[in-house]
Amino acid sequence: MPLKQRRFRGARGLAGAKDPVLAPPGPGVHDAAAPWHSKLLMPLTPYRQAMEPERLEDSGLIPPLPGLAPAPHGLTAGGRFEVRVTRHPDDIAAAQGLRYRVFYQEMQAMPTPAMVASGRDFDQFDHLCDHLLVLDHDRAPGDRVVGTYRLLRQAIALRHGGFYSATEYDLAPLLALRGGSLLELGRSCVHADYRTNATIQLLWRGIASYMIGHGTTHMFGCASFAGTDPALHAMPLSYLHHHHRSPPGLAVSALPERRQPMDLLACEQVSLRAAMRAMPPLVKAYLRLGAYIGDGAVVDRQFGTTDVFILLPVDRIGEKYFSHFDRIEGGCQPV
Repeated sequence: MPLKQRRFRGARGLAGAKDPVLAPPGPGVHDAAAPWHSKLLMPLTPYRQAMEPERLEDSGLIPPLPGLAPAPHGLTAGGRFEVRVTRHPDDIAAAQGLRYRVFYQEMQAMPTPAMVASGRDFDQFDHLCDHLLVLDHDRAPGDRVVGTYRLLRQAIALRHGGFYSATEYDLAPLLALRGGSLLELGRSCVHADYRTNATIQLLWRGIASYMIGHGTTHMFGCASFAGTDPALHAMPLSYLHHHHRSPPGLAVSALPERRQPMDLLACEQVSLRAAMRAMPPLVKAYLRLGAYIGDGAVVDRQFGTTDVFILLPVDRIGEKYFSHFDRIEGGCQPV
């Protein structure tokens, strides 16, 4: 395994997360839950630096970002690792292959026959998205993608039928925002040998640059707990329900036919310590950055997960590592 690793334990959620990538559009699935991938990606540090601008500009998708420092030497083009935003079919095929190996061969989600035949994970959203890749140029050609994420901007989604998350949640409150720009994160995963803090940071730096370049105001996606029985996650789900729900103007809710209650325990029964022990690290990291949680969970039987909605207003990221556990909202204090 390259480098000294910090492993991430817990169920997948964010771009992964399942959720929660460019070949021709095809039938599909979403990201599976896992320790190091999610419908949304865990941003360990909310970087405000860009990748080397010329590499991002090559894709034509990210405008120049004057005044932002380049990444440290060796982490982008010219070194071993490169972060790339792309729509090139060869790049996306490689990302889809990585997704297939992680989601279906490692995590044992249920692929379609077409996915089995191609050895790739794909869905109808892939052709709409920009795709963020981390490549290791020390690996053989064709096998260099070691991390991936797909990014779907509001302007694109609204012209082509909407967001992936709308299959689980009613996004009307977000779509009604005036002057906002939404970014959905999904389909994230990392190669087994690269599940390190460094790889996560590279992915997040790419997302941060993309977000700044496109004027994103809110990022969102789904995060997952392992298993399809919400009762097994009663403590962390109840904690999220009682203390991190979105405010009224941003109150995204699970679709009524899919909604599973999260308030499985009364507020007075929630133990902060126990909830944090059981919380997927991906969800915990987003809470530190100021994320809100939607109302209601959704069971995804194809991937064997229980999903929650993550919403991260960009203007809250500046409070990185703020002591949100000391700022409990509501009328009770976790025990």
